[in-house]
Amino acid sequence: MKIHPRCAPCLLSRVQFEAELSTDDIALQKKAVLAGIEVLRKYLADGAPATHLSTRIHREAYRILGDIDPYRLKKQQSNEAARKLLPYARDFVSEKDSFRRAVLVSIVGNSFDFGVLGFDADKEIGKEMILKQFEHGLDVNDSDRMKGLLGNVVYLADNCGEIIFDTLLFEEIKKMGGRITLVVRGAPILNDVTMIEVIDLGLDKKVDRVLTTGSNAIGVCLEEAPGELVEALGSASLVISKGMANYETMSEYGFRPIAYLLKTKCESVAEAMGLSRNMNVARVEE
Repeated sequence: MKIHPRCAPCLLSRVQFEAELSTDDIALQKKAVLAGIEVLRKYLADGAPATHLSTRIHREAYRILGDIDPYRLKKQQSNEAARKLLPYARDFVSEKDSFRRAVLVSIVGNSFDFGVLGFDADKEIGKEMILKQFEHGLDVNDSDRMKGLLGNVVYLADNCGEIIFDTLLFEEIKKMGGRITLVVRGAPILNDVTMIEVIDLGLDKKVDRVLTTGSNAIGVCLEEAPGELVEALGSASLVISKGMANYETMSEYGFRPIAYLLKTKCESVAEAMGLSRNMNVARVEE
């Protein structure tokens, strides 16, 4: 996906947010935002991949802040909140048509900022929010096409919180005889899953293999990826790409077949996919 001018204010707002997470020093927050503006000035170019810019801007913010993981607490809160909601999701999946429902649950997980829900996730409002999303269903549903492609799956993970919901889809893939290579970020960036969370959550026991992207680039940057990951992507029977950041990068490459599982939370991503905002999408491209 290519960069759009509307991405600029969104990226700056995220820099401000992570600066506030990192420090109470207003002067340092301002310095991080100004550094972000300078990155935009230099690299907001027509035709450039969106994640090239976002990776640059967040790396520079982290450097200015002197903080390699501003989201560390938010990630913990997200995982704890999602764990509280997981029983409702498991009940939903177990009722019928379990694979399609597990796909939907995985996408619904991408809908929420579990760090915002925080420790209130066990209250009735959390349950109501998630059940409402389940009732909405899939707006783009290629889940049946996925079923015949599950022999050797490479699963590109996205955020903490939603990774808890992804485990239900892991279980369905394994039931159907699939092998799963889970791919997480090589170092902290935003609230994305890293190997630290994989070990903490025991995710390594739910899949066959865990690889990393090799760096803290947004999405997957092949120039920074280990050869083992590139080989896995090339030999996969299906690449499952979770979330918008992975879509932004993987749509620039030629790996097929690929299933994009995401919520179109952003107008630029929705536009690039030829869809509307706030759609639950399970799209297979072969």
